[in-house]
Amino acid sequence: MPFDIIQVGVFFGLTALTAILTLWLCRRMQRTHPIVDRHDARGQFLAGGTLTWPFVAGSITLTNLSTDQLVGMNGNQMLLLAWWELAAIGGLLILAFVFLPIYYREGCTTTTELLEKKTGSRRLRATIGGLFLAGNLLIYLPIMLYTGSLFLKSMLNLDLPILAIATPLALVGAAYAVFGGLRAVAVSDTISGVGVLGMAVFVALLSLQAIGWTFEAVPPERLTMVGDNDSPIPWHTLLTGMVFIQIFYWSTNQTITQRAMAAPTLREGQKGVLAAAVIRLFIVPAIVVVPGVAAYVLFGDVGDLAYGMVVAKLLPPWLSGAFGAMIAAAVLTSFNSVLNSSVTLWVCDFHQPFINPRPDVARLNAWISWGMVAAALMLVPLYEGADSIINLVQQLNGLLSMPILSAFIVCLLFRGVAAPAAIAGVISGTLFYGALTFLGSSPPLPHYIHQMAVTLFVSVGVALAVNRFALGNRATLAFAG
Repeated sequence: MPFDIIQVGVFFGLTALTAILTLWLCRRMQRTHPIVDRHDARGQFLAGGTLTWPFVAGSITLTNLSTDQLVGMNGNQMLLLAWWELAAIGGLLILAFVFLPIYYREGCTTTTELLEKKTGSRRLRATIGGLFLAGNLLIYLPIMLYTGSLFLKSMLNLDLPILAIATPLALVGAAYAVFGGLRAVAVSDTISGVGVLGMAVFVALLSLQAIGWTFEAVPPERLTMVGDNDSPIPWHTLLTGMVFIQIFYWSTNQTITQRAMAAPTLREGQKGVLAAAVIRLFIVPAIVVVPGVAAYVLFGDVGDLAYGMVVAKLLPPWLSGAFGAMIAAAVLTSFNSVLNSSVTLWVCDFHQPFINPRPDVARLNAWISWGMVAAALMLVPLYEGADSIINLVQQLNGLLSMPILSAFIVCLLFRGVAAPAAIAGVISGTLFYGALTFLGSSPPLPHYIHQMAVTLFVSVGVALAVNRFALGNRATLAFAG
C-alpha cells in the first residue's frame, strides 16, 4: 500500500514547525543570555547555565524516551516492562538529592570531572569518559537510529532499507547539536516532549478502546507485574541489580546529568529533575507497555513491530502523520542529546587535557559530531534482526554501567583510594561481566540483572584490594569520623 500524501505532509509540516520554534526560542535566549566565547566549553555544553526547570525536565524526559522505549518495551508485549520506568523514579530522586548537589558544589562540566577532582587523576577521568563514549557510539546512537527507522518504516509503510531512513534522521538530529549546542537540544526536547507525550497517551487510550477496555484475551503471564525466573524482569532482580542500574543511568550518565547541571542554580536543576520524576510516574509506564499488550490481542505475538502496527491501524492518516512527526522528533532529540554529551566528553575529558586546553569549541564540536554520526550509521545494520531491542540494550549496558559506577562508589564513599586501583576495578568488572554474559556457562548463570549487581561488587572489591595490597594504601569510609 503506498503512503498517504496527507500523512506525509503532516509529518514534514510538524517536523519543520518544531525546528522553527526551536530556532525562535534559542534566538530569544541568546539575546538575553548570550554565549559569545567560542572557546568556552561550559557555555557550549551547559548552555551557559540558562536552562530553567521546564527545559531541564523536558530534556531529561525526551532524552530518555525514544523509540528504544516505545518500540522496544512495547515489543515485549507485557506489562512487566513498566518496572524499568517505575524504578527510574528512584534513580531521579538520587540524582536530585545526592549527586546533583555534589556536581554543583564541585563546578563540574562532566560527571567524570568529579572523579578527577576526587583523585587528582586525569587518566581515571579519561578512562571513564572513554567507556561512556564507547557505550554511546557502539550502543545508544546506532540503536536509536535503528529503532526510529524501524518504527517509521512500519508506520508509514516505507519500502526503503533501514539505513536509507536512518541517514536523514541522523543528519537532522546532528544539526541541532552542531549549530545550537545544548541549548538548542534542550529546547527542541521540550517542544517535542509536549507532542510526544500527548500523542503517546492518546495511542494508549485508543489501543485500550480497540480491545474493549479489557485484557481478557491476554495470557496472564503477559499481565503480571511479578516476574518469574523466566521473565525479562524476575521479581527478585528489583532488589539487586535494578537498583544499581538506575543509579548509574540517572546519576552518573553524562547524557542525563548534563541537562540538570545546565540550570542557573542547584535548586532550579533539582526542580527540573523532580518534574521529570513526576512525568515518569504518571505518564511514561503506561505508554511503553499498554499499546504492546493491546497489539497482542489485535495482531498476536509480533515483537518489535507491535507499536508501529498499532499506530498504523488505529490512527487516521493525518493523525498518524502527526504522531510520526512526534516520534521522529523523539528520535532526533534523544539522538542529538547523546551526540551532544559524547562530544562534551571528548572535548572536556580528552581534547582539553591532552591536546589543546583552549580549542575553538564550536568548530571542534562540529567536526567531532559529524564523525560520530558517520560511525553510528555504519553500526545500524548490526542491530537488525535482534529478538528484543530493549533487552539487548540492557544486557549490553552491563559491560560498562557497573564498572563505571564502581569508580564513582570508590571515589565518593572512600578516602585514600588511588586512581590506578579504581581503574583496575573498572577493567576487572568489564572482563568479569563479559565472561559471564558472552562465554556462557553450565549450569545456567543467574539473570543478567543479578550478574550486574555481582559485577559491581567484584569491581569495587578488586579496586579496594589492589589499593591495599598492590599499592599499599588504606581506604577509609569518607563519612567515618
